[in-house]
Amino acid sequence: MKTMARLLAGVGLACALFASVAQASVTIGGTRVVYPLDQREVTVKLNNDSRAPSLVQVWMDDGNVDTKPGDSKAPFVITPPIFRMDAGKSQTLRVMYSGDALPQDRLPQDRESVYWLNVLDVPPKADAKADANTLQFAYRTRIKVFVRPPKLQGTPDEAPRQLDWKVVPAPEGKGQALAVSNPTAYHVSFSEIRVSSNGATYKNDRGGMVAPRGKEIIAVPQMNGVKSGKVHYVAINDFGGAIEGDADIAP
Repeated sequence: MKTMARLLAGVGLACALFASVAQASVTIGGTRVVYPLDQREVTVKLNNDSRAPSLVQVWMDDGNVDTKPGDSKAPFVITPPIFRMDAGKSQTLRVMYSGDALPQDRLPQDRESVYWLNVLDVPPKADAKADANTLQFAYRTRIKVFVRPPKLQGTPDEAPRQLDWKVVPAPEGKGQALAVSNPTAYHVSFSEIRVSSNGATYKNDRGGMVAPRGKEIIAVPQMNGVKSGKVHYVAINDFGGAIEGDADIAP
């Protein structure tokens, strides 16, 4: 476990100083996980698409990207937490909510909560006889887990249409941004947002997310002088598909 934790220091790095770099081999079967809170557990499938085995470690975090496996405070248990995946094989993870045992960890019942699933993929040690200009390091994949209590009002697919949009000064003091308010019980994630006003179009293709009953400021590069117009959004549904729609910018 200590060795795995030390490997986190190299997660997400890129290097152009070597002739070849090992690529991530373990992939997650989906871009997000939905956990209905009235279910005992959900399963997540992993695949090893390479021709070599990998050592895999999995854990949850509550939004802090720097959380290490042993420091996680997320009220979930994942089995198996660490395992070997042979080349071309699959592994099913069991994700179980454990928060009911601790009152401080009990989740709100009138809205979704979001956590993150981390999958750390550690490739095998390079052959000593292989090309010396080969860099190997661990890769981490991180996806959202939406924890959904039963009997919430509305549906996730209806939520994007109920958002309120408004132009505000950009937080950094230059140009403008969009303030989006979410009156629903569901998180809404975006892959793209476009603003059309007075014949001009401003685009954010980095996306974003607004929490239930929450408000978020979304950057829109180069937007300035906009007082009214239309927002075209591409939201993401439970299966990773697109929900496109248009909304008026509130005065």
